Amino acid sequence: MRTIIEGAGVFIYPLGLCSLLAVFVIVERLLALRQSRIIPEDLLDALIGPRCDNLPTEGNSVGARIVRFFQQRKPDPETFKSYVRVELARLERGVFMLDVVIAAAPLLGLMGTVVGLVQVFGTNVSADGVLQGETFVRGVSLALTTTVIGLSIAIPALLFHAIILRRIDLLATRLDMLAERLLESVRRKD
Repeated sequence: MRTIIEGAGVFIYPLGLCSLLAVFVIVERLLALRQSRIIPEDLLDALIGPRCDNLPTEGNSVGARIVRFFQQRKPDPETFKSYVRVELARLERGVFMLDVVIAAAPLLGLMGTVVGLVQVFGTNVSADGVLQGETFVRGVSLALTTTVIGLSIAIPALLFHAIILRRIDLLATRLDMLAERLLESVRRKD
């Protein structure tokens, strides 16, 4: 591990930052997007039932906030839909940082590769055209190590990005269904 870190040179700092950022966003979003925090089972069960007059509003889940907003403010449909869109947008909070990591990590690795190859072929050739050993090895090490580290960060981040987006889509569908059921209950009363 130490040889990998040393082999990456100064590129280990931005690559390490990308890695920490990816881990933070992934863990935070996976915890924040738990069903109990978005639309708890009791609310989902009540939503599936024949009537949605007595939906649970306790707690601080997104679904409970939507129901409370609807019941307390009695908004017009457009205002209510806008509020639901704001709540849905909050589900995607921080996901753009994963996009940045997915793009930046391999590019940083590629930049390390280019710098390593410049070191190898730019300054390591003696007057008689022979490559010098130690600096050649350091340049190749930098080139390969940064590429491996960049891809090792980007590939898992890409995988978790897809998982998180799929989770957001599923939860957004359920919240849309909740909003439609609430609006439908008002239309039936009229």
